[in-house]
Amino acid sequence: MSTTISARLINITAAALTGAALLFGAGSGAAHANQILARVSLSQQTMEVLVDGRPTFAWKVSTGDRSHVKPTRLHEMWYSKKYDNAPMPHSVFFSGGYAVHATYAIKRLGQPASHGCVRLHPDAAADFYQLVQAFGPSNTSIVIVK
Repeated sequence: MSTTISARLINITAAALTGAALLFGAGSGAAHANQILARVSLSQQTMEVLVDGRPTFAWKVSTGDRSHVKPTRLHEMWYSKKYDNAPMPHSVFFSGGYAVHATYAIKRLGQPASHGCVRLHPDAAADFYQLVQAFGPSNTSIVIVK
């Protein structure tokens, strides 16, 4: 991952934390407003990521099923037990065995190609993985729409 991407994620996280502190008052003990919404469009084959309601990223994807869930687990590297040990870098699992993860089939992005997962460019998957790690799975929603 490039230094620019890492710096951008640090700035996004810092801005969200500062915004939450201003909104709720630093030290007030109130819940943080930090929320990530990943909206995946099956018809557009895109994923838009909003941080605290602000559009932050938009990426091409390759998808399968639709869903509306919270992430259940994260793995920096996972190998599919169902599909010939296929690599799934930066996996954010959200519905049983389905995940948002990197793909090396970059030329297929922008068109359906998976059995239910949401495939991203490796750089985008690393960004999304780090966002979910920073904000937490309980503060992340993945919504898949037609």
